[in-house]
Amino acid sequence: MPPRDNPTARQARLGGELRKLRDRAGKTAREAAGLISTDQAKISHMEAGRIGISEERIRKLAVFYTCDDPALVDALCAIAREHRGQYWWDEYRGILAPDFLNVAELEHHAKYLRYLQPVTFPGVLQMEDYARALFESALPKLPTDEVEARVEHRMRRQSILDRENPPKLQAIVHEAALRMRIGGRKVARGQLVHLIKASERPQVTLRIIPFTNEDFIDLTQTALYAGGVVPQLDTVHIDNRRGEVFLDAAAELERHGTLLEFAERASMEPAESRSFIHHIAREL
Repeated sequence: MPPRDNPTARQARLGGELRKLRDRAGKTAREAAGLISTDQAKISHMEAGRIGISEERIRKLAVFYTCDDPALVDALCAIAREHRGQYWWDEYRGILAPDFLNVAELEHHAKYLRYLQPVTFPGVLQMEDYARALFESALPKLPTDEVEARVEHRMRRQSILDRENPPKLQAIVHEAALRMRIGGRKVARGQLVHLIKASERPQVTLRIIPFTNEDFIDLTQTALYAGGVVPQLDTVHIDNRRGEVFLDAAAELERHGTLLEFAERASMEPAESRSFIHHIAREL
């Protein structure tokens, strides 16, 4: 099977974690290749997520790398068992850009989700008309079928909230997002009502940073901290006009974790936040 031209973020992450284990063990790609009876080029492709690797080989390499973390090894094996077409977002392959699929995949597999939003709301908490207004405002203007595909995909991402064991979700949103009349007054008000209802779910925590907060917080871009099934698989997702960025370096995880903790301290308590949203909705 030829190498993948565009591995998913999760496939690349599996390879990256294998590379980290090999580097930590001080082993060369040639030594790893010899252990599993392959060549050095295939090890490089595996570590880049460009070709798959079997569960048997992962466990064999883990022993060779002296990895004594069975939970991590099991998590890597679980990724290796996944296949294209297994999940709903695969239906959008070739229709939407790969990053749309990668975000849905990240949210689906996360143990918990922590969003920091300066001027909009997390996609999983958006109502359909609000999402459509966002996509219709994109520059350059998107074709109608592209807008509809993006809206449909965003609505389907919300299925994680209806699972039997949904991930814990925390959204820290700035007051600026509450006052943006995206889609007009009616849509904006409807979105606030939708947000209040979502915040009443037991697994959802919503907190608002008010304009009156006097501590500076750098909210120049949205950020999502997705907790993996093991801490080593934690991921930060950044969404900006240059594209989607997925970060897993320890320093980046620590930096964004600290930012979220600071933002939480600067925000209102959940009950106060809900009342605050009610107040703004009545003003619209």
